[in-house]
Amino acid sequence: MRIRIVDAFTDQPFAGNPAGVCLLEAGPWPADSWMRQIAAEVNLSETAFARPLPDDPDADWELRWFTPTVEAKMCGHATLATTHVMASDGLLDGRVRFNSLSGVLVASVEDQLITLDFPVSLPAVIEAPEGLREALGIEPVEVYRTEPLGDLLVVLPDAAAVRSAAPDLIAVAKLTEKFAFRGAILTAPAEGDLEPSGLYDFVSRFFAPGHGIPEDPVTGSAHTGLAPYWAKRLGRERLVGYQASARGGVVQVLLAGDRVQLTGHAVTVIDGELKV
Repeated sequence: MRIRIVDAFTDQPFAGNPAGVCLLEAGPWPADSWMRQIAAEVNLSETAFARPLPDDPDADWELRWFTPTVEAKMCGHATLATTHVMASDGLLDGRVRFNSLSGVLVASVEDQLITLDFPVSLPAVIEAPEGLREALGIEPVEVYRTEPLGDLLVVLPDAAAVRSAAPDLIAVAKLTEKFAFRGAILTAPAEGDLEPSGLYDFVSRFFAPGHGIPEDPVTGSAHTGLAPYWAKRLGRERLVGYQASARGGVVQVLLAGDRVQLTGHAVTVIDGELKV
């Protein structure tokens, strides 16, 4: 069976967020323990497994995502990577519907740009959880919880604060487990950032050490919560976010009611054979 490593939300290799992709034959899923072992062996933030659904009128493929330690409810970059692999293999004609733990997700490809249609994860204001300031090492401006994904969305004063943040990952893991957060998003307006002004509207970083992801390079699913926050704050539904990890990546977002469209490129960097 082939396994691909794809860099998502970038048009250059060795940037964006790498994901493992395994396309399976139609039929029952392999054992969950086997998929967890493969994801642990690949050791990226997510590895996606997809199988065709020839008899399902509502979806074309079923898609699951595994971190090195747990199965994920949603993953944007691995969905984008899977769509890229399927398009490269000639398995889709411009559009594919994935059945998943987050419902039916639609992906489309046009001129090598991939657009994902995901449900929105609305942010609601909360009190800063006990220990948050100590875990982040910085004073937040606003704190939200996004639902249904359950991310902790922390607004910082400026892009420099997001870029320079050095969270205590052990403390973040304990905090997210205690208060049942998936992970922590740090975000700020892009105005005054180091990058050329006008290229994007906001910056972010994402930490999920409790799920085996110390810092995720580019997190598509986190943008389902970032999109409604920044759309309301900036008064625009179409925005561009830059995830300021060491690798970095760009996510174009469009808020459309209770859905968010996430658009980006992908590049295959490894194409190999799984021997077990």
